[in-house]
Amino acid sequence: MSTVFIGTSEFAAAVLERLARSDAHRPALVITRPDRPSGRGRRLHSPPVAASARALGVALEQPQNVNDPQVTALIASAAPEAVVVCAFGALIKEPLLSEQQILNVHPSLLPRWRGAAPVERAIMAGDEHTGVSIMRLTAGLDSGPVCLAGEEPIHSDDTYGSLAERLQQLGGELLVRALDESPPFQEQPQGGVTYAEKLGPADRLLDPARPAVELERVVRALQPHIGARVALADGSLLGVSRAALLDESSISGQLGPVARDERLLLDCSPGVLELLVVQPPGGRAMDASAYLRGRGLPVRT
Repeated sequence: MSTVFIGTSEFAAAVLERLARSDAHRPALVITRPDRPSGRGRRLHSPPVAASARALGVALEQPQNVNDPQVTALIASAAPEAVVVCAFGALIKEPLLSEQQILNVHPSLLPRWRGAAPVERAIMAGDEHTGVSIMRLTAGLDSGPVCLAGEEPIHSDDTYGSLAERLQQLGGELLVRALDESPPFQEQPQGGVTYAEKLGPADRLLDPARPAVELERVVRALQPHIGARVALADGSLLGVSRAALLDESSISGQLGPVARDERLLLDCSPGVLELLVVQPPGGRAMDASAYLRGRGLPVRT
């Protein structure tokens, strides 16, 4: 029997492509978010899942509301063995929750990191491992029973991009296995619940009042899709794409960015973070040394 796939992001697109390679569970219908304006020109861009569905030749719908009765009727007409949800970004409600068996591909080892940004939060927290859980979608936030889970180590140099690539491959394999084998569902443990809150502007800012070891993880967790930033003395925000910890307790004795021998350093409390690749507002990413030669560091006032 076929499936119906609901998702939006690049992560979801990779899972969709793996599902489509499974003859027994190839989606009959893909549902994703509407095209949105983005970039400087505010041109309409399709979600990654929409592009993948078109390339795969699978029927595609982009409704404003997935819970609209017309959409639920369209899903029912496909008579799927299961509806698969992965990184959709919108709440699925009744009656769709009750009308279909809905499997959610969630990139964490539930109940740790329920919520919107589980991969980023796992890196930020310094977790040594994470994984993917295949769960039954319920009305609660990622609180439904789990039928399969797989673990993946988090390496000391992992960025969101490198870790997500491995997790989406794991998620696709676990999903197909869950559909093939129909393993029993087990309720999540009551203990160990954490929430991966949606990322906001404050999460991107490298606050030197925090330990350098934490800020280095923030840079990796937000690379390459969002990007960290550091505030300069003139109030501007400098993007940070790559950084490294230094074996120093302090450089200047004053918290904040410091230029030293064509190196851009962030004095933290405690520790020092070297900013290796940066991006000025409206500019391109460049080595910090090139940035300092071309622009210099604003003087503190």
